[in-house]
Amino acid sequence: MLFVAVHDLLLRGLGPELAAFYPNLATKPKTGDVAPAFRSFVSAHADSIRELVATRKTQTNEVARCSLFLPLLDKVYGECGPLALVEVGASAGLNLLLAHYAYEYEPGGSVGDLSPVRPTCGTRGDPPMPNAIPVIAASIGLDLSSIDVHDADQTRWLEACVWPDQPDRFARLHACLEIARTNPPTLVQGEAVNDVVARIDDVVRFGHPVVMNSWVLCYLSEQRQRDYVSELDRFGAVHDLSWVVIESPAQTPGLPIPSENDDHATALSLVRWRGGARTVERLANCHPHGYWMHWNGGDKS
Repeated sequence: MLFVAVHDLLLRGLGPELAAFYPNLATKPKTGDVAPAFRSFVSAHADSIRELVATRKTQTNEVARCSLFLPLLDKVYGECGPLALVEVGASAGLNLLLAHYAYEYEPGGSVGDLSPVRPTCGTRGDPPMPNAIPVIAASIGLDLSSIDVHDADQTRWLEACVWPDQPDRFARLHACLEIARTNPPTLVQGEAVNDVVARIDDVVRFGHPVVMNSWVLCYLSEQRQRDYVSELDRFGAVHDLSWVVIESPAQTPGLPIPSENDDHATALSLVRWRGGARTVERLANCHPHGYWMHWNGGDKS
């Protein structure tokens, strides 16, 4: 939170001496010891930093994870037809706009039309590659503190949460926000466990419901993770449902994701409810920000 607060103030145009070290803020960032400039900036802006740390929460929206979502969404689309997406922990809802992006898989080829947002994902294990982006009939995002893409203060905080030494992520976020301002996603403020079924009910009439989440359930206690699964079980008992999960099993022991030797890996999993019965497949290990996916097998159909 300290680093995010400092980054936020630098994005406002303060502290050019410190900003000169930041790869996302300087064309030719300075090298050497940044500590004196950092210490001086924090001392000069201590009150503002204290307020930000006390009142804000970390908030990210890593769109490169759409490269991980896409093969599983296409798999479900092949089974069930047009999709109705519910993303839990949607932030600004940028992942819900995945049909507006294009994708490069290495190997695997390209998916999607021309787009200023084109994440690249390295693959191993021959994952199933879609020929096209599946039909998304409806989508809605749920978040405790959703980001309004038209609010400069909120989007700046979203940008501040990106690590400044990874300018590719920063540039991608900028491009995604521009797309979102023209194609604003539908977002609802609410809590994961208490409100997920209501959001599924909002979209189920449009297509097969798919719940998505990535690195959000780790912020819940183990019991609340179990409660979340129970809510999905409750809906899945009476209606077919799919759930695409990108989480670390080590940090989400309340989820039904199979464990492997390296539980600290990020796992890409597909949970299905069909005819009231639940099945779980852990299909890949992946980079938490979507840079690579190592397919573990499973049915490629």
